[in-house]
Amino acid sequence: MRAMHRKMKNQANCALNCNSGAIRRALSARAIILLLSAARAYSVDELLPPFGFRWNDSMAHVEAVLHGAKAKITSRDKKENRDVWTVEGLIHPGLKRTVFTFKQRALVAVELQYEYPDWSIERYNQRMGEIRKYFDEKYGTGKLVSRSRDTDTDVVQTLVGYQWMVGATMLELFYFSAQHGPLLYRTITVDYKAM
Repeated sequence: MRAMHRKMKNQANCALNCNSGAIRRALSARAIILLLSAARAYSVDELLPPFGFRWNDSMAHVEAVLHGAKAKITSRDKKENRDVWTVEGLIHPGLKRTVFTFKQRALVAVELQYEYPDWSIERYNQRMGEIRKYFDEKYGTGKLVSRSRDTDTDVVQTLVGYQWMVGATMLELFYFSAQHGPLLYRTITVDYKAM
């Protein structure tokens, strides 16, 4: 009986020891998956402004980086309690200008304005769709915030806009066009705003 008991105890220990490696591997795999999903969720919850800036960067820091990038601040305006800089010369395909907004001398918004003078309306629509799809896949389905076409005056204006909330950042994508006879203006803007 004692031999039988010892044999059963050895089999039980073997089963526990053999399975403990499998259990440890399963728990390790689950821990890694949990950490990766948490890291991914964290990175999606924090949307930083473009060009390596961070929310609340000082005006002096932003100006130094822009100077280092050989970009030119073409205007510095005060609007309500905010400082607004218009910048040209940042290198990105189609980027015409970038507008930086500061509140209490800290960065709170960046607007990227893209213009493609040779593009047709179809190409603008295609590009707008590509950007929207990219943001939808990365941040979830965007909310339609504007779809209007004003034909009440000599200038025909079209505005289409979408919005995503990512943590404490609002991301907006807009297409705007204005046409008066042969004169035509079109732009796509991407706005990052700290909330």
